Amino acid sequence: MRAALSFVPGLGHALHGRRGRAVLFAVAWLAFVAVLVGGMEGVAGAFSQPTLEQIHAGAERPGFDRKLAVAFLVFMILAFPAASFLDCRRLRREQATDDPSAGVSQWKLVYRRFLRNRVALVGLGTVLVLYCVAILAPLLAPHNPDRQVDIVKTRYLAPGSTFLAEEEGVQTRMNFTLGTDKFGRDVLSRMIYGSRISLSIGFVAVGIAVTLGTLLGAIAGYFGGRADWLIMRLVDVLYAFPRIFLVLTLIAIYSPQIWLIIAVIGLTAWMGVARLVRAQILSLKEQEFVEATHALGIPDLRVILRHVLPNTLSPVIVAASLMIGDVILTEATLSFLGLGVQPPTASWGNIINQGRDNLLGAWWIATFPGLAIVLTVVSYNLVGDGLRDALDPRLKD
Repeated sequence: MRAALSFVPGLGHALHGRRGRAVLFAVAWLAFVAVLVGGMEGVAGAFSQPTLEQIHAGAERPGFDRKLAVAFLVFMILAFPAASFLDCRRLRREQATDDPSAGVSQWKLVYRRFLRNRVALVGLGTVLVLYCVAILAPLLAPHNPDRQVDIVKTRYLAPGSTFLAEEEGVQTRMNFTLGTDKFGRDVLSRMIYGSRISLSIGFVAVGIAVTLGTLLGAIAGYFGGRADWLIMRLVDVLYAFPRIFLVLTLIAIYSPQIWLIIAVIGLTAWMGVARLVRAQILSLKEQEFVEATHALGIPDLRVILRHVLPNTLSPVIVAASLMIGDVILTEATLSFLGLGVQPPTASWGNIINQGRDNLLGAWWIATFPGLAIVLTVVSYNLVGDGLRDALDPRLKD
């Protein structure tokens, strides 16, 4: 009976005395269920094609993003009961063991240290919520982010305003929770859709930077010699040139596009990771286990991938978590200068750029996206600090 109750998110943890985790599982699961119930019309429309009359009236065919949002929502609703059951089974196994730390791996100890850091957990929870909002944007956004209805009457409406729109004889009440911009577009909807651009650029660009920096840093540190000299001189040259000017130059030469912004930011942010990995490998390659691999005749590529790089993951993970916030700020800076994501596509940076024309009269246009950027960057920094403490081998479990 107790095992069956473990499938109910929150209830199983409550039976094991884990009230905090029970509240977390229950609230998260109920939030996804609420999105499903509240956005039932959008869920049903994701897999139905509009009629010809609806298309002529301005209705759009459901896109891939809406189908992805529905699939993600259904997956999360079904995954939470399974995750709750598995976590409760793990708790029962730990409670039945006299020594919970016996036979525990190093990564398990890191996981436990991280869970004890409440501030880092808040940051991680905020980041996960932001990414869930970005994926579920078609279901969460109250309006189409590009929709304009009577610009003269709806431009610069204050937060909490309502407008009675009439289309083809049908009156619809539109609520603008965070107000409208100079074109009468809903700021909240544009922020929700803009989170997809800002967060995806940060994640993908950091992935490029970490991959490239880890590869070049490993080559420089392990082989040394001319390879080390060439890579480190390239790093010195790129560090000597101000990064923001390099990014602005490359984007100004070509037309600003999302893929170009991601590539340029990722290819200009790998130097710190390369230096970090190189320093780690310089000390690791003198260790006995690396010398043993050489004595056994193991190829260099396998030594790097299987024995050396896994021991450099801890500082790289911390550096990546801290770098994402910096990349998001870089994208916001480019968009604010007009060289980032181009309108009408929304991103937090270009929303702020559009609000700078009326900072005093329509303060909400730039304020709320700015607060979203601050919240995201601070959350990532909290996660990075928590990972740094959890991965510190000098701390005791």
